[in-house]
Amino acid sequence: MTVARIAPGPVDGAVEAPPSKSYTHRLLLAAHLSGRTGRLVRPLVSADTLRTARALRALGSEVQLGPARWTVGSAPGRSSGRAATIRCGESGTTLRLLSAAAALRSHRVRFVGEGRLPRRPMRPLFGALRTLGARIALDRPGYALPFELQGPIHGGELRLPVDESSQFTSALLFALPTVRPGSRIRAIGTPVSEPYVRASLEVIRRHGVSVSVTQGGFRIPGGQRFGPVDATVPGDASSAAYVWAAAALTGGSVSVRGIPPGWPQADLAILPLLRRYGATVTRRGEAISVRGGRRRPFRVVLTDAPDLYPLAGVLAAAAPGRSLLIGADHVVAKESNRRLETVRLVRSLGAKVSVAGGGLAIDGTDRPRRFRLGKALDHRLVMSASVGALAADGPSEVSDAAAVAKSFPAFFATLAAVGAKVTRR
Repeated sequence: MTVARIAPGPVDGAVEAPPSKSYTHRLLLAAHLSGRTGRLVRPLVSADTLRTARALRALGSEVQLGPARWTVGSAPGRSSGRAATIRCGESGTTLRLLSAAAALRSHRVRFVGEGRLPRRPMRPLFGALRTLGARIALDRPGYALPFELQGPIHGGELRLPVDESSQFTSALLFALPTVRPGSRIRAIGTPVSEPYVRASLEVIRRHGVSVSVTQGGFRIPGGQRFGPVDATVPGDASSAAYVWAAAALTGGSVSVRGIPPGWPQADLAILPLLRRYGATVTRRGEAISVRGGRRRPFRVVLTDAPDLYPLAGVLAAAAPGRSLLIGADHVVAKESNRRLETVRLVRSLGAKVSVAGGGLAIDGTDRPRRFRLGKALDHRLVMSASVGALAADGPSEVSDAAAVAKSFPAFFATLAAVGAKVTRR
């Protein structure tokens, strides 16, 4: 187990945003669906994205992984009737997006996973794929994994619950344009993480595929083909959020380069939150800068940006007064129960917290205390705790620091680049 020790202090400097995990997954899948050669420039090399790249090999694509460019193309001679196993690790994106992609083919595909992934929601996607003709056999009732799936699916009319994960919608939006007849999706319930669906639609559009957003759902013409596209993966607002929050929390000043406009990103929601928190936020082209000010309590609805939940909790813990974290009920089914883990983290910093109407009411302090956080297996909990340690009254320790490899392998190096004092053992 790797433990990170973080000393308090302000951050200052400029860094390049790491590549987006969400867009690396989606651009990989779009290249696979094109059946022709597509190149990803500056992909994110992380545990989750490597799972998707290797899964596409199992589905018949030839994937070449270089340090700065990945190539996805057809692999002549691979039989579509060959059974395959997809090892998702702990990647929910790999599981959801690749389930629908695998259902396009007639061969059997077995999905396995690790950690909490077998307990994460899949029922709405299973129901949709079965409606469209897929056969799915679960090894253990009540668990999403392992399972075996066999297509091919066809187009059709669907009623899709959208209140547990946006990835069910994204998975179908990628797969259904390639089959006949056309399809319609009617969204049932209050949608969550909706910007991630917009991200999927943006990638689909850039690959020449048409999907119409309708009142309450989507209309998807069938028989389309994804075009081959060479794409540069945009910088990741989800990762940059931790650097920006570090500046807001410590009274420092940082600039993160490489966040191009035109690519929807849910976690850009951190910027209006930081303004309410007292920070100054400026944007010049692809560079976004944050300068910390006097920390203020806030109210934030996180239904569309659930990955910010632990980080918002840390910000609230260090702001005197009462803050409210509302919405995002689906955070309980992430890599950890992020609501309970946020409660634990907030209390470690010396703030008071109570569950209020499904959200959190946090009474923050202007002097967060040093802490030791054990069993921090969730990558977003590790990163949020490390940011919170920068405002504590002494050095803090966070266990399971290696968990950042899931989404932001260079996290601690990036913090050090803006002046944070971090050691690992």
